[in-house]
Amino acid sequence: MAKAKVLPQYIAGLSAAFGAFCMGASMGWSSPVEKMLTVENAYGFPISGDQFGWVSSLLTLGATVVCIPVGFVIDWIGRRPTMLALIPPYMVGWLLMIFANSVIMLYFGRFILGVCGGAYCVCASMYSTEISTIATRGTLGSFFQLNTVSGLLYGYIVGGYLPLLTINILCAILPLIFVVVHYFMPESPVYLAMKNRPDDATRSLKWLRGKDCDISEELKEIMEETNKNADEPKVNVFAALRRPITLKGIAIAVILQALQQWTGINAIMFYSTSIFEDVGAGLSGRVCTILIGATQVVMTLVATMIIDRAGRRILLLISAVFMAITTCLMGVYFQLKDTDPDSVQSLGWLPITSILLFIVFFSIGFGPVPWIMMAELFTEDVKSVAGSIAGTSNWFSAFLVTLLFPILKNAIGSAPTFWIFTAIAVVAFVYILLFVPETKGKSLLEIQSILAGGKNIETDTETTTSAHEKDQH
Repeated sequence: MAKAKVLPQYIAGLSAAFGAFCMGASMGWSSPVEKMLTVENAYGFPISGDQFGWVSSLLTLGATVVCIPVGFVIDWIGRRPTMLALIPPYMVGWLLMIFANSVIMLYFGRFILGVCGGAYCVCASMYSTEISTIATRGTLGSFFQLNTVSGLLYGYIVGGYLPLLTINILCAILPLIFVVVHYFMPESPVYLAMKNRPDDATRSLKWLRGKDCDISEELKEIMEETNKNADEPKVNVFAALRRPITLKGIAIAVILQALQQWTGINAIMFYSTSIFEDVGAGLSGRVCTILIGATQVVMTLVATMIIDRAGRRILLLISAVFMAITTCLMGVYFQLKDTDPDSVQSLGWLPITSILLFIVFFSIGFGPVPWIMMAELFTEDVKSVAGSIAGTSNWFSAFLVTLLFPILKNAIGSAPTFWIFTAIAVVAFVYILLFVPETKGKSLLEIQSILAGGKNIETDTETTTSAHEKDQH
């Protein structure tokens, strides 16, 4: 029989991850339109700096509140239907942005866009890993981050050169492109197996692997994994989440997602334009932002190509080391600049090199890997909800960092703020070294066995079931 085809998996994975492109464009929208809204009154009504801060950060707040609820929804109605159902509210969000006649409309529009984008983040990550073979799982899992940074770049480009109405319209059409493409994709075979629909799961696998591929063994494994506890008393998801293995997986996924934000990516992006304008050979702010966005896209593409060869853990470790070095150098630069401004006149290359290296190494490690591992660490009965908890950790951390960074910078100065990010990156390195397992090329059963410390994982399931039975008596 023929080997499993890769192209159909890539097409389905990219189509699902296009939802992340939509979210990336919404994130990229903020930076280039700030001046239009706060200085030029592009909407025809005044918007203060503080109000724009809320317009910007309500996106991450919307994503924070939706992640856990959507984890239940995708197990209820499915991965693909959930993603398609997000299109109408997404369009409502952009219509509010297009026709806004008050700042309240902008608040609601951005919050709705955040809700839809955050929901995509959970759905697309789950869907991509569930449709992939073990050999392509890392690559397909990386599509999410690749589309996010590509969407950011799209937002930077259209925002940098076009009027506000055109920017909003060009961002609003993206969800419509998504629905046209993803409508023709199959549902996740894992979800279909969970719902005991083996015929539909077979059709889905045939579409994804090719008609000539023998999918019988893979289908058997999926059906066994998703229905292995079918003869036992029904365990609710909250009892399943209390399994020691699941709690360990949640701890790893949540901490990785939080570290992705707390190592300083938003601070670096915040500073990059002004630093490039100061020392970047006369480049305008918008050109600098686009260059940084392009760097992220290129390096995330590199990560997509190497992640199934190099492994997740080694990329995270390399990423943490270079993020620690570069944020430390940024702190040194700002310390010198604050104490003796003349001393940094010949050091213009230092912050530029630090920023670019930070973005390069963030993009190959901490950018994509937490999202991939979020979908790899859990059994099918808890994957959606456990992954949603990890996603919530990411967006809430992004919200807090965006909110706290300017306050911290004003209170203690730029240099100590960047050294805090250095310390967090060092902690991240130690944590990954001691606690994060390698999941490259491993089956779900192997990953669960590693989390259990090599113990028989059936014991965990039995413990959960007996605990649940006690709860009922």
